[in-house]
Amino acid sequence: MKPSQPTRRHFLQSSAASAAALVATPYIARGQGDQSPVKVGLVGCGGRGSGAAAQALNADNGAILWSMGDAFEGQLNRSLKRFQDGPKGENGQVNVADDRRFVGLDAFQKVIDSGVDVVLLATPPGFRPQHLRAAVEAGKHVFCEKPMAVDAPGVRSVMESAQMAKAKGTCLVAGFCWRYSTSRRAAFERVLGGDIGDLRAYHATYYTGPVKPMNPESSRPAGLGDVEWQVQNWYNFGWLSGDSLVEQAVHSVDKVSWAMGDRPPLAAVANGGRTRDNHKGNIFDHFSVMYEYPNGVLGAVSSRQIPNCFNENADYIVGSNGRCVINGGRVALENSRGNEMWRFRSRGDNNMYQEEHDTLFAAIRKGETVNDGDWMATSTMLAILGRMAAYTGQRITWDDALQSSTDLAPDTLQFNDAFDPGGVPQPGVTKFS
Repeated sequence: MKPSQPTRRHFLQSSAASAAALVATPYIARGQGDQSPVKVGLVGCGGRGSGAAAQALNADNGAILWSMGDAFEGQLNRSLKRFQDGPKGENGQVNVADDRRFVGLDAFQKVIDSGVDVVLLATPPGFRPQHLRAAVEAGKHVFCEKPMAVDAPGVRSVMESAQMAKAKGTCLVAGFCWRYSTSRRAAFERVLGGDIGDLRAYHATYYTGPVKPMNPESSRPAGLGDVEWQVQNWYNFGWLSGDSLVEQAVHSVDKVSWAMGDRPPLAAVANGGRTRDNHKGNIFDHFSVMYEYPNGVLGAVSSRQIPNCFNENADYIVGSNGRCVINGGRVALENSRGNEMWRFRSRGDNNMYQEEHDTLFAAIRKGETVNDGDWMATSTMLAILGRMAAYTGQRITWDDALQSSTDLAPDTLQFNDAFDPGGVPQPGVTKFS
């Protein structure tokens, strides 16, 4: 966890540049009833990015997919063809001209500069702080996938970008999808409203199989640069994904933060490790984190990405007078005797991914502002704190973690560069900085 130079985060800028960015006006500020086109730019054309673009087009009949950018041309072309051949292409919502298709690590800036109103950020999260800062400075409305960063300098940059968006009056919607689920909103409203008494503990599980297995080194083409190879296998490198806790189980971490009123914890202690070589990479495949909150309240997150094991994605929230259980289709409150007091009826649930974009585009049309910046940064940092505690084997406070100087990679990397991201961390050996 040794800091790398030069810093990858540009959150410290000259006062003149910051002032100019704050007074810039949004590119789009529409009033209710205005049905003029809303041009959408997609940055990151993989499965999640393509899904986000589809949901954006579904959210507003006036939304047009205007430009696309990706590190890899093949991925961009495959995504675009699916849109062109689908119903959105047929009804005129896809208009990505040849000169608005951008490839490479600088594609994000070209999308932002292509005349779009809304930018969808869905690349590997290691790039997110830089992309978010550029989009907000340009006065764009933003949908920002989770997590928002992979290290503390990145989170601090995201926090500044979120404040800048507030000052500009542009929208910033986070990809923490459970916050937009009707069933989870109903349950957390009751938990936060005291229906199970004072919160005592939260245990979240995120047990699943490997998400994106590493390609074997033998499949690496001769002459392919380290950076390009790592981006192709981004999930398996901490500087790109943040590790499995930060990239995937962050959904569970986010729900813990939600239940705690999005107040930071005091500290975290954690375990974690790696059971298989998995063709290299440098991430863990299991974590167990205990977050310490004031008044003895505890939040635990257990995650695992190992095949042939018990799988579960559940939440057990314990209060002084009962508990809330969220497990699969069951979203319920039980009293202290174990009797069910309330249950969400599944037929009333929504498509939470679609709701994110419905909320974003409705706000744009009404000339209103929605900004998830504060809590999305807190949830991201909470996951990073847990990873730090697991990597080092130490108890780490929130304040120390947030001020960490560890920057996982330079901002200036190019595909052909040689880059050693470091080996697998070793608790008790890896140092916090």
